Amino acid sequence: MAKVNRLSQADHELVTSAVRKAEAATDGEIVTIVTELSDKYHDAGLHWAIGILFLFLSTFAIIPSIYQDLLNSWFGGWGHAFTASELMGLLFIASVIVFLSMRYLFAWMPLRLAVTPKSTKQRRVRKRAIDFFKVGAEHRTVGLTGILIYVSLGEHRAEIVADEAIANKVSPEVWGEAMVALIDEIRAGRPGEGMAAAVQHVGKVLQEHFPKSENNPNELPDRLIEL
Repeated sequence: MAKVNRLSQADHELVTSAVRKAEAATDGEIVTIVTELSDKYHDAGLHWAIGILFLFLSTFAIIPSIYQDLLNSWFGGWGHAFTASELMGLLFIASVIVFLSMRYLFAWMPLRLAVTPKSTKQRRVRKRAIDFFKVGAEHRTVGLTGILIYVSLGEHRAEIVADEAIANKVSPEVWGEAMVALIDEIRAGRPGEGMAAAVQHVGKVLQEHFPKSENNPNELPDRLIEL
């Protein structure tokens, strides 16, 4: 997949034009939002750091000789009978070093994103899309015909969220063609073309169920919103 972090001015103009063209034939209102990342996934980094710390402690409990040999090598190979308090103190120091090292390592966003489960990313992207929809599109049109096309570039995921009137008439599976067109273009490094293609597919569905009527105002922004 080609890496895309931001959209160009030409991309913005292409998507805005596609939205205006689609809405010219329907009462539906299409909102497009693209963001670099939907979540920072700090909890995923913390969970990995804790998991590695537990792995370290578990190996110490199960095979303490590994660490005993390591400690002896630090003392020039001479055996040393550590007291319980010395071992606990060394274990505490080692645990702190392991945990802080892992926290620092997973502070690097590309790694943190790579180790975050796909299901977690999918839920976070979906939740963020719904949050944006509730704030910017839900119940903001007279006929409850708002729909959001949301793309999160960092997670390589997209969501389509529809208002009540659309959801009552159109099943989520219908948006599959729009999603395929969107994702295929983004994978090829053409996010603007992908969003424009998705808008076109969504517009066709809206035109079928909500054809343009007289005196229907333009209630939501046509421009591509980049966060």
